[in-house]
Amino acid sequence: MDIALLRLHQQLVASRRLATPAQIVAHLGGMQGQDLPGVKWSIGLRLPAAVQSDVDRAFDEGKIIRTWPMRGTLHVVAAEDVRWMLSLTSPKNLSGSQKRRDALALDDKTLDRCHQVFTKTLQGGLQKNRDEMYAALEAAGISVDGPRGYHILWNAALHGLICLASMDAKEQNYALLEEWVKPVKVKTRDQALAALAWRYFSSRGPATIKDFIWWSGLSATEARAGFEDIKAKLVAETVGKSTYWMSPDIALPNEKVSAFALPGFDEYILGYQDRSAVLDPQHAEKICPGNNGMFASTIVIDGQVLGTWKRTIKKNVIAISAMPFDNLNKAEMSAFKQAAERYGAFMGFATEFV
Repeated sequence: MDIALLRLHQQLVASRRLATPAQIVAHLGGMQGQDLPGVKWSIGLRLPAAVQSDVDRAFDEGKIIRTWPMRGTLHVVAAEDVRWMLSLTSPKNLSGSQKRRDALALDDKTLDRCHQVFTKTLQGGLQKNRDEMYAALEAAGISVDGPRGYHILWNAALHGLICLASMDAKEQNYALLEEWVKPVKVKTRDQALAALAWRYFSSRGPATIKDFIWWSGLSATEARAGFEDIKAKLVAETVGKSTYWMSPDIALPNEKVSAFALPGFDEYILGYQDRSAVLDPQHAEKICPGNNGMFASTIVIDGQVLGTWKRTIKKNVIAISAMPFDNLNKAEMSAFKQAAERYGAFMGFATEFV
């Protein structure tokens, strides 16, 4: 079993068989989203042909939403999934933030006041950027100094009050979730656990249960309960001491797998606790120096991470510099350049290599 190539296929990197950003995001369940330009490209590279404005339009039309579900980190999720995902993941994320709230002097009474300020500021379909949200809090006598403002926004989003909605220049505005996203049928907690498990294994298989527990941020007990509900719909294969689970319709793509220019934080890397099937552990430090939580863009060739790359936007040109872990041969470098040129086209620029 070639785990890397199967993952490329199931994650739609090497098999672009869906047509819209919303379909991509729904298939994957959620896509790591703290780097907004990066997650736009994560979506775009999985489409047959897309430009950045296609992804921006999906945000502007409320078809995809950015908020803080899995592990309490920013993700892009499909609009119809945002409520049940937050309902499922927020309790653990909120309870785990108690010490942080205490350190920031954010008790329940203060946070309730913050929520009231946000409701008053946004109600009636209004949207505000982060600075405007902070200004509203300051006007109400609530300090946003240091990390306090960000935590207040995070808390309100986990409670399902606000979300990141339409695009404003390079960032997104905040909106009231109830006004921005149409209501859908409510899932029970058991239904939500099963739904999240299915989204994960059907889009990221082959993957282990430990991978799912880590990615979801749920307790091991709840994650395993969701897995057990969908286990009969999956197939398994054991490699070494690990058992990998996947959708029964999994298959390698017909086309030849070649090179890809993945952004930092892409689910191909971030979707798993154990990344050794696609990344030699000796190079892990090079894509996340000092394990600082900041992931570099990666060169992926035939499923393996073989280096990193950087971009510099100039006037009408994107300059790409490649930093392979080892020397790439002529064919590999040519394939990567084609992948990088596709990124340039997505951004609307010509590409040069430096």
